[in-house]
Amino acid sequence: MHQVVGVRFKKAGKIYYFSPGEVKLDLGEAVIVETSRGIEFGSIVIAEKEVADNDVVLPLKQVLRIATAKDKLTVTENEESALRAFEVCSEKIVEHQLDMKLVDVEYTFDRNKVLFYFTADGRIDFRELVKDLAAVFRTRIELRQIGVRDEAKMLGGIGPCGRVLCCSSFLGDFEPVSIKMAKDQNLSLNPAKISGLCGRLMCCLKYENDTYEEAKRELPDVGKEIRTPDGVGKVIGLNLLEKIVQVDMLEGEQVLEFTLDELNGTRAFSAESAE
Repeated sequence: MHQVVGVRFKKAGKIYYFSPGEVKLDLGEAVIVETSRGIEFGSIVIAEKEVADNDVVLPLKQVLRIATAKDKLTVTENEESALRAFEVCSEKIVEHQLDMKLVDVEYTFDRNKVLFYFTADGRIDFRELVKDLAAVFRTRIELRQIGVRDEAKMLGGIGPCGRVLCCSSFLGDFEPVSIKMAKDQNLSLNPAKISGLCGRLMCCLKYENDTYEEAKRELPDVGKEIRTPDGVGKVIGLNLLEKIVQVDMLEGEQVLEFTLDELNGTRAFSAESAE
């Protein structure tokens, strides 16, 4: 087991574990840590706790210190420099006639590197652009191509639901979302209705998916003949959230609704249920 704290470097960014060492760290505390990119500024979002060996990447790096007022001023200056770098890079992209869209610019805390995030339909030869940028900023330059979901996360916006995008407000990682999730939830398969601002399937399709999958395992399939308290019938519809089954009765030519508890009371799901 390891004593760790969770550190986040960006709003809604991924959480990384670090060793707190001997430093007493409170939730929300700004800290300076060493990462693979160099020295970075972050915030404590998970208080000190124990985690298993499998949940951390070893060797576990340690929090260097609590951030000072000077460190916070450095972050502000870096953000201002990033805005100017964005303008310069945008002009250079136009000069080189590159088919790419600049999304964001970020300085590392120690200013050893400037990262330029962009989107493009294919591969871009930006070698000449990097040379120009290195001549202007006189530091290491990294151009990183990102996807449309990452672009939405960085830029933010308002989703179809009227709320701030999940990815830019609280989602640390993107989870796989499939069209099957929309089908299981009986949603319209119109792409305009199940796609987010990024043009991909909405992340929120994943939120209730486990509940729908569990309900589908408990309820009979549409088209199956089952035994009910009123006789044998054929399933023609399901209300997965309320666990109600619509049944077309084979005798009497009427459609009735039954709860899962009512059907279980008649052994509706046993092998001999429709015999």
